Amino acid sequence: MRIMTNNQKSIIEHYHERTKYHPETIARKNQGIDWNKQPIPFKEYKIGTSFDLKPYLVNKPETFPDFTAANWWARLCRLLLCSYGLTAKIPIMGQPMYLRAAPSAGGLYPAEIYIISRGTAQLPPGLYNYQSKNHTLIHFWASNVWQELQTACFQHPALENTQLAIVTTAIFYRSAWRYQDRAYRRIFLDTGHLLGNIELAATLNDFRPYLIGGFVDEAVNQLLYLDSEQEGAITVIPLADLQDFKEIPAAPTALPSTTQTDYPKIPDGELLGYCHKATQILEKNYQDVKDKLPKFFINTTTETFFDDKYNFPFCLKVSTVSPPINWAGDNPEKMPLEALETSILKRRSTRDYSGAELTLSELKALLDFTYQPQNYTKQGLDSSPDYFDLSLIETFIAVSGVDGLEDGCYYYAPKAQELRQIRFKNFRRELHYLCLGQDLGRDAAAVLFNTADLNKAVQKYGDRVYRYLHMDAGHLGQRLNLAAIRLELGVSGIAGFFDDQVNEVLGIPADEAVIYITTLGRPK
Repeated sequence: MRIMTNNQKSIIEHYHERTKYHPETIARKNQGIDWNKQPIPFKEYKIGTSFDLKPYLVNKPETFPDFTAANWWARLCRLLLCSYGLTAKIPIMGQPMYLRAAPSAGGLYPAEIYIISRGTAQLPPGLYNYQSKNHTLIHFWASNVWQELQTACFQHPALENTQLAIVTTAIFYRSAWRYQDRAYRRIFLDTGHLLGNIELAATLNDFRPYLIGGFVDEAVNQLLYLDSEQEGAITVIPLADLQDFKEIPAAPTALPSTTQTDYPKIPDGELLGYCHKATQILEKNYQDVKDKLPKFFINTTTETFFDDKYNFPFCLKVSTVSPPINWAGDNPEKMPLEALETSILKRRSTRDYSGAELTLSELKALLDFTYQPQNYTKQGLDSSPDYFDLSLIETFIAVSGVDGLEDGCYYYAPKAQELRQIRFKNFRRELHYLCLGQDLGRDAAAVLFNTADLNKAVQKYGDRVYRYLHMDAGHLGQRLNLAAIRLELGVSGIAGFFDDQVNEVLGIPADEAVIYITTLGRPK
């Protein structure tokens, strides 16, 4: 692995600097959108066997006996629906716009979902694409490719003990059409939203997903017959069936790539593609990464128990310990998590806030579900869902209207479960400006910022860490989304903001690169 010099930024740090929004150049960033070339957010396969999942939408899995084919199909059907299925169709300029269970910047939905089957009684071996528009699976390749998948994923133990794997991919142009090079950030945030849904939808349907972010990219691309210039594999997620569960040894979700510090001058419009190739694990690096696996495994597991990064002296500290959100529905004995599925399917991004206050109890509950999964074990949720490396993600919250909490900017300490105030001020006017003049920033009661020290992150995982950081932030953001929907609050993510000015205005340490913003408030 190439060692980064002190005076040379890695390609991904260079990318982050190049794609920042600045007040004096933002107008130019938004030029050049060709509305006649808007991408179609659905992938079509002309050849293949179709498995229609719609009949299983009528009856939920619990209406079928366990261990039956109908139960299995119903569980897989609900998993896909709650992960990335269509939830609404609305007219936009005379054309239908399809909304999905996972949010996406600009409604562009760059992600695709594939299923790889090792061969089960219900699903023959081969490759499947999930067609969300008509809720079907297309079996477009019938050969058994499981061994190739295992090789590409460095013999990850979850693939040894499972029969199905989800692969999420991204079609770059779907997002780049509107957001140009900065789309790379949004693609991985969107994938993170999807991962949040997959995590929770799997639990709802008696599956356990195992997240894999470290694999030989081109090997998985070729396995799925992807055009590597236009699309790429992003995650591999083996699915353990909890109705037929086998113990799976722990293994790292994230693996390092090389760190590229020697790169040419890259023109605008080509930066996204160049950076994606730079973040790949290549076939020629296979042995290099494989040799590091035992040591890397030790490092990642011991660092799970990280301390809160910031403890500012003499600051106001407010406990965020909260009773868990209740996810039970009307029939808690038969459907203990019905409200969670309902929240996933009715989730919408808020377009307007009223400006009214949240209560401190509501903010605490939102943070509890997002950052304290261990508090939800009794409700049947995973106490330790897979992320890549949450020790690299920090959270700051600008409070403008929370009853019981002084206005200002706070650092959220997840281990201590407390807010630590770093600035005393109402930031509504500044947040309006920082969020590119979006009223969401001004009218929200609280605005949450996920940040990361890019230099430290690159030293640990190489350039590939940029993927991990944005997917983890998106995953957290989706849990925040669903908690807000359950509490009947408004929520909306923002990936467009004046990067450097956020740190300056709010007092966030300069080393922290802003990754994602989530606004919270009361909808109009």
